[in-house]
Amino acid sequence: MNPRPPHTLSIAEAGAALRAGELTSRALTEHALSRIAAHDGALRAFIRVTAERALEDAARADQELRSGVDRGPLHGIPYALKDIFDVAGIPTTCNSRLRLEHAPTEDCHVEARLKAGGAVLLGKLTTHEFALGGPGFDLPFPPARNPWNPAHFTGGSSSGSGAAVAAGFLRLALGSDTGGSIRSPASHCGVVGLKPTYGLVSRRGVFPLSFALDHCGPLTWSVEDAALALSVIAGHDARDPSSVAAETRDYMADLGRDLQGLRLGYARRLFSDVPGVSPDVLAAMDASAGTLAKLGAIVEEVVLPDFELFKACGRIIMTVEAYAIHEQDLKERPRDFGRYTYQRVVPAAALTAADLTQAFRLRQELTVQLNRDVLSRYDALLTTTALASAPRLDGFPHDWPPPSLSVAVQTVPFNVTGNPALVVPAGFFSNGLPLGMQLVGRPFDERTLFRVGAAFEAEAGVTLRRPAFDDAGEAATARVGRAS
Repeated sequence: MNPRPPHTLSIAEAGAALRAGELTSRALTEHALSRIAAHDGALRAFIRVTAERALEDAARADQELRSGVDRGPLHGIPYALKDIFDVAGIPTTCNSRLRLEHAPTEDCHVEARLKAGGAVLLGKLTTHEFALGGPGFDLPFPPARNPWNPAHFTGGSSSGSGAAVAAGFLRLALGSDTGGSIRSPASHCGVVGLKPTYGLVSRRGVFPLSFALDHCGPLTWSVEDAALALSVIAGHDARDPSSVAAETRDYMADLGRDLQGLRLGYARRLFSDVPGVSPDVLAAMDASAGTLAKLGAIVEEVVLPDFELFKACGRIIMTVEAYAIHEQDLKERPRDFGRYTYQRVVPAAALTAADLTQAFRLRQELTVQLNRDVLSRYDALLTTTALASAPRLDGFPHDWPPPSLSVAVQTVPFNVTGNPALVVPAGFFSNGLPLGMQLVGRPFDERTLFRVGAAFEAEAGVTLRRPAFDDAGEAATARVGRAS
């Protein structure tokens, strides 16, 4: 029997123990539910815990595995979904008064693939309202809190997803990313977050924020876990117009390979010249570039288009499309929106068709510049995720926006272009909160990102350190649980 607590096992380790009869999915699930009950009152990662469904899923997984039925790498593994993902018969609230009674009758495509893969649903996770808004206290459910320091923000909008993984409630949570909503919580909570290539993972049945920019992807403890999760959730969906019939790839194939011969572009000027960027970010990113060079990669500085161009382009597209989605409710039920959400969406009423046309034109230009002019010469790019550490929740003002650097992240460029982007923990700020580096790849080349991320993860050892909790017997493990 493995002496380590179940929540410290990787997906592959737990899967091996399940298949060897050393662990049951029920035991794994009961441990997760117990940990959630003990700690989520302080962290508020979950909007809804589906304990009965979880135990039914676990019992089915155990029976199937005993019978020799193996549904893949997530068979018997607990997971949870950001509460904008539909699960038949379970409310999808989007953390909004407008959706509290909405109970879908059909699973979203991601949930259907996870269910077919034998995974175990633990529940629905906290989100900003409609995956936009912010960490508002005027919503049906309170904002999630950072496991490293509950007084601080988790990043958003997949806030509960980042908190749940960092706290060791589960190894896999699903989130969405329109301007950084997987990568921001991954960075602020010290976990791995993947925004796959646009169209690789179906968004059908996931409440939209921006049709042109939305991505769905995993948050996990390790790069290997993310690769295993993507192998289950990726795939063409004929009912999603944005879904791409991409070639099926073995995302695990390059894990463990060295980095000899890989060319990595270091987009340092994208963040180094920004007023107020934390010295901790500069130090950690330079150290990360040095680690990758030590591992055999050729690392050279590159210059990308101005970040403000990406930001303006993404903001116009996202805001206009969000307004189109919510227009009727904004007119008929404006007071049912949270204050932040309303303030972020309503300005789009003043934007014109010309504004949107110019934004889409700029999007094409920026995408060509990134892929033709930069990624034609480099296998992947390296840059930061956040410019500063996660701010305190009590520092958010009554009205949007907060002070510019308090939640500044540099993630939207790769929503605009649709390239895959992987966040891997890269160090800590002087206040003890985590920070992450961002790896960006060519379209549909997640495999290279996993190769680079896994090599860095193993060498840097940042993920050996985990948030500690007060419960005796788990605190030491939470601090130094073995990375995988």
